[in-house]
Formats: sequence, C-alpha cells, structure tokens
Amino acid sequence: MTRAGILRFLLLLVFLAAGRLQAADSASESAAQPQPMDNPVCLSCHGNEGFAVPGADGKQRDLHVNAGRFEKSKHGALPCIGCHQDITEIPHKQGVQRKVECGNCHADAAKQYSTSVHAAEVAKGNNAATCVTCHTKHQIQSPKTEAERVAIPERCGACHTENFRSYTDTYHGQVTELGYGYTAKCFDCHSNHNIKRVSDPASTVHPNNRLSTCQRCHTGATAGFLTFHPHANTHDFRRYPQMWIVSKFMIALLIGVFTFFWSHSLLWFYREYKDRKEGKSSPHVAISDLPIARGKQIRRFAPLWRLAHLVFAISVMTLVLTGMAVFYSQTDWARAIMAALGGPRTAAVIHRTAAVTMLSIFFLHLVYVLFFRIIPNAKSFDWFGPYSLVPSWKDLEQAIEMFRWFFGKGPRPSFDKWTYWEKFDYWAVFWGMAIIGGSGLMLWFPNATASVLPGWVFNVATLIHGEEAFLAAVFLFTVHFFNNHFRPDKLPPPDIVMFTGSVPVEEFKREHALEYERLVKSGELQKYLVDAPSRPMTVGSRILGLVLIGFGLTLLVLVTTGFIVDLRTG
Repeated sequence: MTRAGILRFLLLLVFLAAGRLQAADSASESAAQPQPMDNPVCLSCHGNEGFAVPGADGKQRDLHVNAGRFEKSKHGALPCIGCHQDITEIPHKQGVQRKVECGNCHADAAKQYSTSVHAAEVAKGNNAATCVTCHTKHQIQSPKTEAERVAIPERCGACHTENFRSYTDTYHGQVTELGYGYTAKCFDCHSNHNIKRVSDPASTVHPNNRLSTCQRCHTGATAGFLTFHPHANTHDFRRYPQMWIVSKFMIALLIGVFTFFWSHSLLWFYREYKDRKEGKSSPHVAISDLPIARGKQIRRFAPLWRLAHLVFAISVMTLVLTGMAVFYSQTDWARAIMAALGGPRTAAVIHRTAAVTMLSIFFLHLVYVLFFRIIPNAKSFDWFGPYSLVPSWKDLEQAIEMFRWFFGKGPRPSFDKWTYWEKFDYWAVFWGMAIIGGSGLMLWFPNATASVLPGWVFNVATLIHGEEAFLAAVFLFTVHFFNNHFRPDKLPPPDIVMFTGSVPVEEFKREHALEYERLVKSGELQKYLVDAPSRPMTVGSRILGLVLIGFGLTLLVLVTTGFIVDLRTG
C-alpha cells in the first residue's frame, strides 16, 4: 500500500471513530431527555387507590388522583404535564415536590394574588391560602358553577373557622348550606384573588368601600347597611353587645317558658290519669235534670272564628315548615324539603304568603274586637269579668289551686269561660305577632329598614326571628296540643270543638263549671244550646283534626332533630 493509500485509510478510521462518538453522545443525550408523558401514563400510577410517596420531610404524601374526576374537571382536557411541566423523574427520588405555576396560564389571577394578604403571609413563611386551597388540585371546576359557589365558603372555613360558623348563621350562609349558590359567598364580599385585610383602604369590605360592595346585590342599599355585622356572634359582648344581650334574653325566655309549662303538663297528666284510674273524674257541679239540653250541645265558637282558627293553624304550620327548613339548613331533612318546594326562592314566596295570611287574620281579629266588642260596650265592658280575656288576679289564684290539685293538696279548681292557660295562649299570639312578625318585616324589606335603623338591627332581627319561631313551634306542638288533645280527659284525640264549634253538655260542665252554673241560674243556657253536629261533620272534623295533629307532630320531630344537630355542630 502506498503512503497515500495508508493516509486515506487512517483518515477513514478517524472519521468512523468520530461518527461513532457523535452517535453515542446523541444517544446519551437522548436518553437524558424526559420521554413524552401523556395522561394515561401519569394516571396509571397517580390514579391508583392509596398511592403515596415520602415527601422531603419524610412523611407520607398522598398523591392519589381520581382519574374519572380529573377528566370531568375544568382541566380534564389538559395533559398532566401542562401543570407539572418540570417533572423529569419521579418526585420522591428528587427529594422535593415540584412547584406548579398556575400563573403560567392564569397570569391575571396570579398578578392579583401576589397583592393579596394571602400571598403576603405565604411570603413570610406562614400557612395561608394558595390556589389549590380554594380551587382544589385535580378536581378544579369553574367558580361560576352552582356547585363550586356552594363549596368555596366551606373551603374558606377550613382556615377561617369562626367566621365560617357565623356566616352559616346568616341567611346568605343558610341558603348556601341548603345547596344553592345565588346568595353572597365569601368572595362576593371579600373579592377573590386580591383579598385584602379589612383595614386596608383597597379592601372591598373596608368601611369606605363596604356600601358599594353591598349594592352589587342589594340595589338601593342605604348607609344603614354599613353597621350590619356579617360575622356577628352571640358570645363576644365587646364586639357585639346587642347580640349577646338578646341571645341571653331569648335563652332565659325559652328556659322559663318550657320549664313552667312542661312541668305543668307533666303534673297535669299525672294527676288527671290518677284521678281517672280512681274514678274521680266527675263534673264539678251537680247534674240537674234539664230536658231542654237532651241531645243538644253548647255552642262555643261561631263559624267565622272556626274558619279563622283553621286558616291561622295552616298558615302557622306552613311558616314553621318553610322557616325551620332555613333555620336548620344543615340537616338532611331541610335540604329535602327545600328541594321539594322548588328551592329557597319559592319557599320564601310561600313563607311570606303564609305570613301575610297570618298577620291579616290577626289584624282583622283586632278590628273586630275593638270596633264590635269593646267600643260599642265601652261603658259597660268588664275588663276583668268572666267574659274578658284580660288576665286577672283570679287567674293567678286558679293557677295556684291547680298546682295544689296536682300534688293532691286540694280539689281541682272550677273554671269560667276562659281558663288561665287559654288566656296565656291568646296573649302569646300578640307577643308572637310583634316579635316574629315585626322582625320578619324588617328582614323582608331591608332597604326600608336600613334607611331608618342601624344595620346591626338585621343581626338582632335574624336572631329573635328564628329563636321566637322555635319557641312558638315547640310550644304549640307540645303544650298547646297537650292542653287541647292529649290530656287523659281528652283522649282519644282530637278535640274537635274548633271544627264543629260545640261541645257536649257534660264536657262543658266539667271544663267550664262556673260558666255553666251561671247560665243555668240566669236561664240563659238555652241561648247557647245547638243541635249536635251531624255524623259526616263529626267524622270529617276528626279526620281534619288528626291530619293537622299529625302534621304538627311531624314538624315537632323535624325541629327537635334540627335542634340536636345544631347543638352537636355548634
């Protein structure tokens, strides 16, 4: 081989070696690059149940991702590496968790977040909300959806527990707990990504900006809204003295009323049952031979009063159903009833219609009593006489005598036209109309209320409206039902006098002995004698009475359940 041939051969070997080295380098470099990772590849590991890896701190970190839920999320159509862009190998081998930069896609939101109080706290190394705190990780949904609007307040409550608890006591929060998203949520007032401290002049809830924030939903809101406390509670006297005072008053009222009347009912049941067992249940006046009374009954209530009582009872039960479903919004039964009624908006219309009906009956009653009973008989009207519903010292004496009878220390007292517990029932309605009706009207017309009263009135009105409604409902379906339907002398229920308007003479003599005796002596008894109701009327009245009692007792169970759940969660 010539020198030229040898040189060409050596050069060929050099080029071949260089080519192999370049190929090896290319192969090595290619192996170092991450292989394309699509969602099935990622989720083949991270979608497994219970999949977890040790984090940098040595603790197990759950990396489970539900593939099905992820695919239904807002990001379900995006590849995993769209967020996890810098993953080059399995995270736990790197010893650190790669940071996801949401701002790569959501630049405006990230810029706003960087100015927020949350970002400032994170920068200090404190635990504060980040993107995934509010939006979750792999199940992100659009914040405009109903479900997401409902869910976000609870996520805020994971950190702001006290504020979340007080928020759920407001109508905004109660509707949210029922599963509806149209009322104000945390971010509607506090903004979303650029949340500031209340003291920050740029905050949407700063006193200078608060009214305009309220006016986003409450068009025409007045300056009175500024003193409304959306996070008021009943245990901080320094910050919310009105709420503290009213709550303690309502607690005392509830305890006082139920302690007295439940004790009254239990003792009455015991004494009446024992007397019946011993054969002592007899009329309190002698039975005289009155041929004119045979087959007759005593008229107690005219048709108009019976109709008013029926409509009033239905309206009250409707108010309890729709109102307590909101008051105990955290219960399953409340959500079911609200769904059956068509949602809180429809329930509010039903509630207000029932309220107007109840208030109208009460107002017409006042007009009748004032202009047809009192004014025409002003000179002769006996305010404390037997036909008056005004409480007197005689009622106190009879109450004391009743308790003596309860304990076997004296005979059962005789009563006139109205007993002391019937007078209490009557005047309790006045209290209820003033408290429940007045507070309800304030909440129904917030702009008008805030134009003349401070905003904290809404806090107090919400509190007493719910608590007084609870008192009225439980009293009606326990004490009132017992007095009129479940006493041993009344069994089996129902007492149908408010449907037929009359009672048997024997029952009248037993229950209203003084009035019976007076009518017999004066010869006026005949004026009140009426024919006994027909069988269809009697049967129909019993069916109607049982239906109303059944509905009332069902409401009592629901309210009691709500009260127990509220105690456990409160």
